[in-house]
Amino acid sequence: MSPTSTESMKSHLGDAGSHVKQAAQDTREAVRNAAGAAGDELKLGRANVKADLADSALAGLAAAEEAGGAAREQMDALMDKSRDLIDSAAELVRERPLASFGVAFAAGFILAKLASSNNGNK
Repeated sequence: MSPTSTESMKSHLGDAGSHVKQAAQDTREAVRNAAGAAGDELKLGRANVKADLADSALAGLAAAEEAGGAAREQMDALMDKSRDLIDSAAELVRERPLASFGVAFAAGFILAKLASSNNGNK
């Protein structure tokens, strides 16, 4: 090889080395930027998940409060009906005390017979 060919080859190898070094620096910079962007996206995603879970919890609490209100309304309605039935029964007893006593006695007698026949079958 001639001295100029050797010098030319060294120059080209030097240029190639410089380009490889620059490519490595560019790669490192690209990876650093990508990691930063990924970190930012993760922070944003985490914030969005927290917000969605908080909204879900609030909606669940609101539903529970609505269910509690509906249950209270149903309980109040049942209590009103039971008071009406008790009042009706009390009125019936006041109007017809002998008939009420007879019905109560008959019901007690039937329940006693049913209870004794069930005890005998065991």
